[in-house]
Amino acid sequence: MNAQAPNEKPIFVTGASGYVGGRLVPALLKEGYTVRCLAREPRKLQDRPWRSNPGVSVEKGDMADVDALASQLQGCAAAFYLVHSMEATGGSYAEHDRILANNFAQAAARTGLERIIYLGGLGEMGEGLSQHLRSRREVESALASTGVPVTTFRAAMIIGSGSASFEILRYLVERLPVMVTPSWVKTESQPVAISDVLHWLVTCLAVPETSGKTLEIGGPDVLPYLGLMRIMAEELHLAKRLIIPVPILTPRLSSLWISLVTPVSFRIARPLAEGLRNRVVMTDGETQRLMPHPALGVREAIHRALRKIEANDVDTRWSAAGPIPGDPTWAGGTVYTDQRSVLIKAEPRFAFASVCRIGGGNGWYAGDILWRIRGWMDTLVGGPGLRRGRRNAERVEFGEALDFWRVVGVDQNRSLSLLAEMKLPGIAMLNFELAPEPDGATTKLTMTARFRPRGLLGILYWFAVLPFHEIVFGGMLNGIRTTAESAANTSALGTVKQ
Repeated sequence: MNAQAPNEKPIFVTGASGYVGGRLVPALLKEGYTVRCLAREPRKLQDRPWRSNPGVSVEKGDMADVDALASQLQGCAAAFYLVHSMEATGGSYAEHDRILANNFAQAAARTGLERIIYLGGLGEMGEGLSQHLRSRREVESALASTGVPVTTFRAAMIIGSGSASFEILRYLVERLPVMVTPSWVKTESQPVAISDVLHWLVTCLAVPETSGKTLEIGGPDVLPYLGLMRIMAEELHLAKRLIIPVPILTPRLSSLWISLVTPVSFRIARPLAEGLRNRVVMTDGETQRLMPHPALGVREAIHRALRKIEANDVDTRWSAAGPIPGDPTWAGGTVYTDQRSVLIKAEPRFAFASVCRIGGGNGWYAGDILWRIRGWMDTLVGGPGLRRGRRNAERVEFGEALDFWRVVGVDQNRSLSLLAEMKLPGIAMLNFELAPEPDGATTKLTMTARFRPRGLLGILYWFAVLPFHEIVFGGMLNGIRTTAESAANTSALGTVKQ
């Protein structure tokens, strides 16, 4: 192994708003690298703690425009390719990923990039390889198609707070004391902790021998999914789970089952469930030979991830990744509006903090049973439901998922805008606007629900839910007011005592 000092040229990172990319950027900065991020929507990164680091720059764009991409890659030493599109419509995510990888390879070749680093999946090629893992192999080939050296890391399940695979495991174990499971729970895998993944991704930049290599990464433990479930139950201090494997459960049925029980949608669960049927175990020790590192075992990795969740210290979350839809146009056609206001005896900062607590484990201040019923109905028809949670219990950032809403606008202490991602016969938004009153100690909070129906079904939907608005929206406003005023009084009391 021949380690080198960090290159003065920037490191290009795609997928910086994703689960791995959002953690890789600060890891690179910590090691002295400068980083250039590519983001379809830069606002998704504006609240990340590392965004203000002078060593970070963010470029707006995507992989569709090869010319623009080549310009953005200019001057970079290496690039991390962390783009996956399992949620592409029509089951075409594999083709979409292949096109994007080809575009990136062409742009990289034009700029003389020294190498590309890609994180793919473990699994032996053959007729039984899932579409999910086969797609990863196709991306590897596409990235290497123009001659730029590619360092490919292949990993099985990544264990870390907020990852989709980890959330599936945790929710299945938490919610089901008795499980009738697919036969793939007996398939062996070699999980790896997210901290170890990041270590190897960063370290390879300083080890020239890794260029052009395919490197398998994993922890020291090889065990079936069944074993992972049992360890998770023990770390959660739950009674032993009764697990009954049934061979007739197909990947489609498995993914439907996962989407009903966990926060992960059917569209993401399907490729993950397909991948779990393949044995994914390392076949060589090349990674440890080139970059020796004591990787965490499964139990310790799960333990650390759970502690991060308990401490409300989740760095990135799977649900924040993906494209953000543009602002819906409300011009033309019928738009139904429900607007209501409340005066809060507190400064805007207290009111805004209370607004930002909605969703996830915090609930919605009022009518929780109605929210749960709506979330359950949404899950049944393939929507996200009320289970996607949030990265931090007290703060929100642009692009974050709050149950079946997506944050599409944040103006600190002034406004919060949410776009509905639930299955609806129309488009719905929920806006909160705060304005200080002349006395400086009171805030007017205005909440506006907008709904643009799609056909007769949309109109019927609006009038069907309208009677519940007073319970849900009126109660929410009162709950926000009570929480904000309580926080303001507590703060004032603390100031007096000091």
